[in-house]
Amino acid sequence: MATRQPDLVLISWSRNPLVPGSARRILSARVIGNAQPCKSDLKHNALLRTALACLLDNDVGFKIVFRKKTSAISGYLLLQRH
Repeated sequence: MATRQPDLVLISWSRNPLVPGSARRILSARVIGNAQPCKSDLKHNALLRTALACLLDNDVGFKIVFRKKTSAISGYLLLQRH
């Protein structure tokens, strides 16, 4: 029997540079495997915190394995589920 491959979600995010403290919003998201039940939260311009609340829920099982700020207002995250 083949071992199950992990599900991966890569999210690129940005803040509005004209509004200090603005919420992080998703620029793009890529899924390798399956991101259910959170797929609908991974749309362009959706709130990052909403998507992370779903993905990091204990019943869903994703964990952040890498995060990087690319500037003061942007960055990306890689999440993995086994």
